[in-house]
Amino acid sequence: MIRTRFKKVLLVAPEISSQQLTTDYKNVRHIYAINNIFPSIYESAPNLIVFDHNFLSKDLENIIRRIRANNFYSKIKICCYKSKVEPKADSLLKAIGVDFFVYEEELRTIQKSKNIFSVFTEILERPVLGMLSNVHN
Repeated sequence: MIRTRFKKVLLVAPEISSQQLTTDYKNVRHIYAINNIFPSIYESAPNLIVFDHNFLSKDLENIIRRIRANNFYSKIKICCYKSKVEPKADSLLKAIGVDFFVYEEELRTIQKSKNIFSVFTEILERPVLGMLSNVHN
């Protein structure tokens, strides 16, 4: 999983359950029209762009190449959400500029293994947890 907190996130995915996501997180902007990707990037200047591979499969390579070729977008991290691991396609996407991959299987295992301790570790920073463990010992 991505451990860095991003201030502005652009989600490029179909219109499924986007209303709940955008109401829960104010820093996420969701677009579902391919024509609006670059105007939205320019307008919102996101730190992270999450692409749904199944939604953009034909156009994803060209979009990533265009982003990486422009210096205006050089600090943007790119994440690709995929339903399954495909080593050949993943290596190509990694080579042209994808920083992170999130797979559906990983998300399922994380959701199944969530317990109260993992929730606290996500909320609290490590130094705070270290202080708490020292207090209880």
